[in-house]
Amino acid sequence: MDRTLKLLAVFPHPDDETLGLGSTFARYSAEGVQTYLVCATRGERGWFESEGPDPGFEGVARIREAELRCAAENLGLDEVCFLEYIDGDVDQADPKEIIAKIAAQIRRIRPQVVVTFPPDGAYGHPDHIALSQFTNAALVCAADASFAGDAPPHRVSKLYYMVDSLDVVSAVNEAFGGISMDVDGETRHHVGWQDWQITTWLDNKKYMDKVRDAIHCHKSQLPGYGPIGEWNVDEMTRVFGKGHFYRTFSLVNGGRKVETDLFEGLR
Repeated sequence: MDRTLKLLAVFPHPDDETLGLGSTFARYSAEGVQTYLVCATRGERGWFESEGPDPGFEGVARIREAELRCAAENLGLDEVCFLEYIDGDVDQADPKEIIAKIAAQIRRIRPQVVVTFPPDGAYGHPDHIALSQFTNAALVCAADASFAGDAPPHRVSKLYYMVDSLDVVSAVNEAFGGISMDVDGETRHHVGWQDWQITTWLDNKKYMDKVRDAIHCHKSQLPGYGPIGEWNVDEMTRVFGKGHFYRTFSLVNGGRKVETDLFEGLR
């Protein structure tokens, strides 16, 4: 039986892997855990400034895919794959189709741990919220022997939501006024979680150099990152030095003891 530890993240956009999970990916890759990313889109609607002609969706997608692969190499990811949806349209995806696609990747990769966005999408981003819901459904389907697919069923041992602490939200607010977006005529803001709500705290400070290098891979997006692209390693630590997670379910451990490892109960 293969006991290799595997971590799978399911995110909507290029740069979610770096700004959200960068230090955690770098940590587990360094520890010998196999790390995987399923990305729903190629970031076609991401920030783009150019003195030349507008590259259009396809041009931006090519640029951002290359940036993601650069970041993935710096973070030590074993694999990146795409679900072929359009940035900004994930919430409009056909549920049966996208759930089946995610379930197929879960069955193929066979991870013990899966990470995705929380139900609030961190700051209300519809793509984040939708992919969180689809991923939850895909975990159920992947474990169901009656669900169609080429690979055999796989039951994931642990699901986590990637969340931000109130301290991180405060640091982001201080640095560049915070994160928000307008959706359906209402402004949604970056949401922090109380310390007691966070089940898992990872000390990833020693991997800040890898996070910095991965951030700089996303050259097309740097103008939208505020001062982050100019931060040195020490300045990055308050925002990116810890991993914060909510243990949504676990088949191998429980209780209110705070975890320091996503693989607690599995090693």
